[in-house]
Amino acid sequence: MDKQQLTTFKLLFTSVISITIWGMLIWQFNHEGVPSHYLFQNPELPELSNWWGGLILPALSWFTLSRIQKTLLSLPNEHAVQHAKKVAIQFIIALAYGAMLSYAFVHGYKSFTSVMFPAILAFALFFKVYKEEFILGFVLSMSITFGAILPMMFGIIIAVASFIVHAIAQFIWRGVKSLTTKKQLN
Repeated sequence: MDKQQLTTFKLLFTSVISITIWGMLIWQFNHEGVPSHYLFQNPELPELSNWWGGLILPALSWFTLSRIQKTLLSLPNEHAVQHAKKVAIQFIIALAYGAMLSYAFVHGYKSFTSVMFPAILAFALFFKVYKEEFILGFVLSMSITFGAILPMMFGIIIAVASFIVHAIAQFIWRGVKSLTTKKQLN
């Protein structure tokens, strides 16, 4: 993988996201109007328009893909290809997870959504779900239902919380591993 290929992919991906979100916003504007959402579904809190998605989603795509590109360029070519496949799989998993969460919310499966959101922190015990590809997939899939701002805010909260959970879990794991190694040496 070279820089030109990655830059072309980043440009193409961001262009597709931009065209998709702007196409959806224009369609909404010409039909029922561009919807807005309230924080925590409370009309007393600020109203957030889906128009923000026209800026947030392309910017988020470009930013996260730039960080992924930087990581891939720092790896030897054979590792970069393997890592790119891993990133793509993680992105698809986050995309599917966000889509399931959105579907469950829209269709009123509150018991399911109340488990899915905190389950992300359980996954953080074992996986780095705070990584760019997870956040991008999660935000993109949920933005169709909730606009871009709410998923972005929840994505940031999830990233910070899952980073903390993962760091603590790894710290504990290294401590346990160190203790068992010391006992085996004695």
